[in-house]
Amino acid sequence: MFQQGLWKQFAAGLVVAVTALGGGCGQQGPYPNRAITLICPWAVGGGTDRVSRFWADALQQELGQPVTVVNRTGGSGAVGHSAGAHARPDGYTLTTITFELCTMHRMGIPAAPTFDDYRCLLQINADPAALIVRDDAPWKTLDEFLAAVRDGPTKLKMSGTATGGAWDLARAGLLQAADLPTDSVIWVPTEGAAPSLHELLGGHIDVVCCSIPEAAQNLEGDALRALAVMSDERLEEFPDVPTAREAGVDWVAVGWRGLAVPKETPEEIAALLEKTCRSIAESDEYRNFMRKQRFGVKIRTSDDFTAFLREQDAQWQSVVQSAGYARE
Repeated sequence: MFQQGLWKQFAAGLVVAVTALGGGCGQQGPYPNRAITLICPWAVGGGTDRVSRFWADALQQELGQPVTVVNRTGGSGAVGHSAGAHARPDGYTLTTITFELCTMHRMGIPAAPTFDDYRCLLQINADPAALIVRDDAPWKTLDEFLAAVRDGPTKLKMSGTATGGAWDLARAGLLQAADLPTDSVIWVPTEGAAPSLHELLGGHIDVVCCSIPEAAQNLEGDALRALAVMSDERLEEFPDVPTAREAGVDWVAVGWRGLAVPKETPEEIAALLEKTCRSIAESDEYRNFMRKQRFGVKIRTSDDFTAFLREQDAQWQSVVQSAGYARE
């Protein structure tokens, strides 16, 4: 009897030990039972990083396990997106996916995944591109700016991000929609909207293409003004800025962020994460955070988000090709 008792204790201990190891042969114990990683494909301090850290804190409170942001940068977003797509599909690695997921795989960037490599949980943000000029710029409307591009004696200089980045492609698509060559302006690559706006204020470039939130402080201070926003409708916080469509240019370009897990993540885990994320997205805390950061809130649940990304992937294919960035 004593030996049988020892054997039962040993067997029970072995089960606990195997369960505690996690990782081996599938999900062990109720999910989640250990720390979770949230991959951010962009650098510390940027907009995606700030949004990711809000979500890490909120998920930690909801799930009762530590959630840590890991910044995996490089390859124009390919490094982090690839790491997230190819992580173990056990619910312990989430990724903040961004606009570039629908463009970088068409641009010859090594190891770039696509949205098909992920299981989408929730779209959490959308900010349309806009054309920003100095307050003393000679163009008061998008029509006047496009006329200057078409007929001006010299090429205008634009910036907003790196070559092939979201805002570069947004301006390329705008020019294409206006029947203008994508090289009819000179694109000056920078590391993002902030340095581009600095160059604009200094008079070194003529126009910046970026989101309204990125330029909001200067727009409200009257140093800069927006010619047009590339959205379906005017923005609530900037109702005086017309859309490109109002000027007869049928073009919409939106930078977005969302949350996703690897494609093969089990249904029950993905469903729990999506439900948790929806609850966070509907909270006053999230709305207040995004308002303070001046980011737009756009919520699409799993199926709608996946359908949106499929549309985005198709939309940007022709733009990448016309801009000369397509993979050979």
